[in-house]
Amino acid sequence: MTGRVSLKDIALKCDVSVATVSKALNDADDIGEKTKEYIREVATKMGYFPNFAAKALKTNRTYNIGVLFVDEAQSGLTHDYFSRVLDSFKRTVEASGYDVTFISGGVMANRDMTYLEHARYRNFDGVMIACVDFLDPDVGELARSTIPLVTIDYVYNDRSAIISDNVQGISDLLKFIYKRGHRKIAYIHGADSSVTQARLKSFYKTAMELGLEIPDEYILEIDYRDTIAALEATDKLLDLKDRPTCILYPDDFSAFGGVNAIRRRGMKIPDDISIAGYDGIEIAMRYSPQLTTIVQDTELLGRRAAEKLIDSIENPKTTFSEQVVVTGKLNEGESVGQL
Repeated sequence: MTGRVSLKDIALKCDVSVATVSKALNDADDIGEKTKEYIREVATKMGYFPNFAAKALKTNRTYNIGVLFVDEAQSGLTHDYFSRVLDSFKRTVEASGYDVTFISGGVMANRDMTYLEHARYRNFDGVMIACVDFLDPDVGELARSTIPLVTIDYVYNDRSAIISDNVQGISDLLKFIYKRGHRKIAYIHGADSSVTQARLKSFYKTAMELGLEIPDEYILEIDYRDTIAALEATDKLLDLKDRPTCILYPDDFSAFGGVNAIRRRGMKIPDDISIAGYDGIEIAMRYSPQLTTIVQDTELLGRRAAEKLIDSIENPKTTFSEQVVVTGKLNEGESVGQL
């Protein structure tokens, strides 16, 4: 068929009214699922594309969602954990007819706009915030606005948040290491954030429940995904007179810095020392020895964030702000040896 396909063309082909076609394509409740599927299938075969400009005028929406993603490590979308969360988020919102526009630190540097001003300039229907300095006043201003919003791994008052179960994750990891006979366990944790605080408190609480004593020199702080700092911190721990038998790292990526420090000394994992990471990135699953880690459900994190945000955009009067907790899974791997 040549030219733009209209609802009337689809109605004639399906032998139904234009109103029925419109309802089917907009997923109305008073149309049967079989009828919806048939009309959508015919519309697709005929090359129908919805007129989003007309739809935007009718609904007073732009069908554009902003994603605020400012990674201080400058890894951008190569950030293993967040890239998978964002990919799931993007696929889900696009399936619902929305486009995604990223707001990055680069945009802010080139324009004299706050994040809120940029969101209003773009006329976003909603914004998802991930991997930022949540204490940045500009981020706080956006969070306090009336724009529908969802965050990943951070809670603002009266805003929906999708949270990884960091408390359970660290607890499961430490209990597994304890079960393998380790009593001297060090923790190189990430830089201060709500995620770090949750993990660190869970680490100490679980250690107390297990009767473990954690010397102060066993706790070190580095930036997330910093392999060089992880190497240096590992060297400090291995230089201790009473060194640990197992080291936890803030994430799988930084754990590879620890691996380099250990191997430079001619030591083997897990024969001479054990290690564990966090996140479950693909390379950690394929590495030998396979890393003991918590595999985060990035697919579910991204999907739930998208669903929650779309719900708050399309049903503002009935959507509650809530914290959705997504649990990870322990991958026992091979990097924690049995003592």
